[in-house]
Formats: sequence, C-alpha cells, structure tokens
Amino acid sequence: MRLVNIRYVEEGSILARPVLNSSGTVLLRAGVHLTASYIERLKTLGYDVLFIQDDRLDDVEVHIAITAQTREVAYKSIELISKYIERDSKDSLPIDNIRSTVQQMINDLLSSSDILGNLTEIQGYDDYTFHHSVNTTIISLILGMASGYTEQKLIELGMGVLMHDIGKIKIPEEVLNKRSPLTGAEFEEIKRHTTYGFEILRKNNDLSLLSAHVAYQHQEKWDGSGYPRGLKGSSIHEYGRLAAVADVYEALTSKRVYRNAIEPNEAYEYIVSQGNTHFDPQILEVFKKNIAVYPSGSGVLLSNGQRGNVIKQNLAFPNRPFVRVFYENEKVLTAPIDYNLAEYPSIMIIAVDNR
Repeated sequence: MRLVNIRYVEEGSILARPVLNSSGTVLLRAGVHLTASYIERLKTLGYDVLFIQDDRLDDVEVHIAITAQTREVAYKSIELISKYIERDSKDSLPIDNIRSTVQQMINDLLSSSDILGNLTEIQGYDDYTFHHSVNTTIISLILGMASGYTEQKLIELGMGVLMHDIGKIKIPEEVLNKRSPLTGAEFEEIKRHTTYGFEILRKNNDLSLLSAHVAYQHQEKWDGSGYPRGLKGSSIHEYGRLAAVADVYEALTSKRVYRNAIEPNEAYEYIVSQGNTHFDPQILEVFKKNIAVYPSGSGVLLSNGQRGNVIKQNLAFPNRPFVRVFYENEKVLTAPIDYNLAEYPSIMIIAVDNR
C-alpha cells in the first residue's frame, strides 16, 4: 500500500486501510473501490490522504500501531469520561474503563512487529480532542517502552496521557477552535486547561496522582518557559516531560479546523531542534530512535531526481529508510529500484511527494 494525497486519488482506486471518524467508526472499509462521489465526500469531510492498494508494493506491509477495534474502544473511553465531566457528575470517573483501554493499547503495541513504521492515521475535521488524545497516548507508550518502563509505569503514563487534555472540556469551544489569533485573555483561558484537568483527575482515588500530573505538566518546558507553573528541567515529572514531546509531535502532524497538518519529517525536525529548550534532551534521544521520520508507505522525492515510496524503516538510521523507486525525472522505470538509503550517503530525501 502507499499513502496518497487525496488530490491524486483516482476513481477506482482500492482503499488499503479503512477510513475512521473521530468515534472510531468505520466510514469506508479496506477493499472498497473509491468512486468519484466517495472521493469528493472525503474531501468535504477534511480527509487529505488515504492508503491505497498498489500492486507494485504488495510485498510491503504497513503495520498499524493499534487495531481499529482498540482505537474505537479508546475513543469511546474518552467520550465516556468527557460526558461525566460535562454533566458535572458527582460520581467517580470510570477509571477502570481507562485502565482497561490503556492495557489493550499496550498489548497491541507489544504485539506489533513494526511500531516504528507507521503512526499515520487518516483524519478529517471530526472531533480533534479524541483523535489527539489517543494518538498522543500511542506515541507516549512507544517512547515509554523504548525507555524501558515497567508495565505499571506504562499504565500510569498511558492513563495520564489519554486524559491529558480533559481540562479542555471547561474551555469554551469558540476559544478552542478560534480561527483568528487568540487575544491575551483567551490564551490565558486556554492555559488553564492544565489546571482544570489536574483538579478533575486528582479527586479520583483510583487514579495515580502521577497520572493526574500528566494533565498538569504536559505544557511545561525544559527551560522553564512553559505553563502553568514554569517548572524547569527535572522539576517536571518524567511523565510530563515525555508527554510534552508526544503532545507537540502529534499536534503538528494533525489537521485542525484552523490549520493544516505538517509532514511527519517536518514535525520530527522541529521536535529535535528544541532540545535543551522545550524538551528533555534524553527523551529526545529516545524519540529520534523510535519515531519514523518518513512513515512507511510515504511517497518521497530523492536528490537524484528519482521518486518512489518508503518500504521499510532503518532502525539504526531513522532518517534514511528503505525506498522503492518507480520514476526517474517523471519517467517510469522499466523495473523498480530498491535502495537502503543508509548505504547510499550521496542520495538524500529532499521532499515528501504523496502522488
């Protein structure tokens, strides 16, 4: 399969991966032949890219981080928590539901043969908060696993990250989704979501206080320039420091109603550039080795004028994956060429090109 910008998806193309909405419900299943009306409808809903079957890449498997079933469970767990808070229920939050969901996510990640290869999920304009919370949890768990966390620490981390933005329920929607620049007062209100979330979560005895601190600290910065308390360095709990990296990476690579997503390689470069300022350098080292710069299936343009798709990740060199080339200066090659870019230092990826 390959990742294709929806502008280049042709009628009759076959979906290689299902398209889900923000509730985890399947809008179009894998194997569907795309009609012109399907393509136009997906454009209207804000979907920018799709995974399309391609016979030339039949031997290439693009694994998903968690199953569609687990993703749906995770969305519903966040929705359930949100409804409890919105109706100001006096009952304790359904924390066992969150714990079970995180355990299911951990199990999926542990059984995946290539969690580095693809974190890309197809997203439209639907509820960003659910999508962001689930994807940020996946990234955080991957970083936690790579850091050698025990299962108990992974559960604590995952539960905190899954609910890290829960305080945004207290923020007016017109402020959260404002297309024009925020006023000073509006930005101050946005910043309060960390405190709101912490106050909500800390009241639940079934939830570790360390998990609640993820909501409180995920906007703190390594150099002390973050909020709400301006904590610096190791004064920020390790869960907060790790969640901060995952939160920003996921936000940059996700589409919002007021801005487009940026490519994973651009988000990767931004995150890495913020070492010693916004992010813990040690966690950045883990990030650099465990998050794909160019996700499997992505179309790429090489410095030698050739164009193709990423077919496999290089664990030792995340920015130099395996690439299968089909075109040279826009002419179709008589036979594809497979490169391990780690073995060709003179050939660089110069652009993402999802055609």
